[in-house]
Amino acid sequence: MTDYLSPQEPATEKAPGIRTGGGHGTWHGYLIGYLSAAFLTTAAFILAINDWMTPASILAAVSVLAVAQMLVHLIFFLHINTAPEQRTNILAFAATLLIIFIVVVGSLWIMSHLHHNMMPMNILMKMQR
Repeated sequence: MTDYLSPQEPATEKAPGIRTGGGHGTWHGYLIGYLSAAFLTTAAFILAINDWMTPASILAAVSVLAVAQMLVHLIFFLHINTAPEQRTNILAFAATLLIIFIVVVGSLWIMSHLHHNMMPMNILMKMQR
């Protein structure tokens, strides 16, 4: 009986989106990625135009679908995975996420404080006269 990962028979199963050779993924991987992305996009549009759920639930569902869509693009089209040779790409992606987080949170914080410290409109209109 041979071992499942014996040197004579290397494992042929790979995670989705992992390259099997060459510089790009296979057509099969791209097809799965495309169909997944199309399904997630269609599901988000269907949820948005119907009133099956409350607005808060629709927002949460569309947000989950958006995160899933990003993961599909990262895995199937950008070929980001946990392989050791992908370490630089993962670090660059993490740094990009950190910068985006800082910009978004900083913008929300600034807008919140501007709104809080803004003069009421009726007083502002009296000053204009």
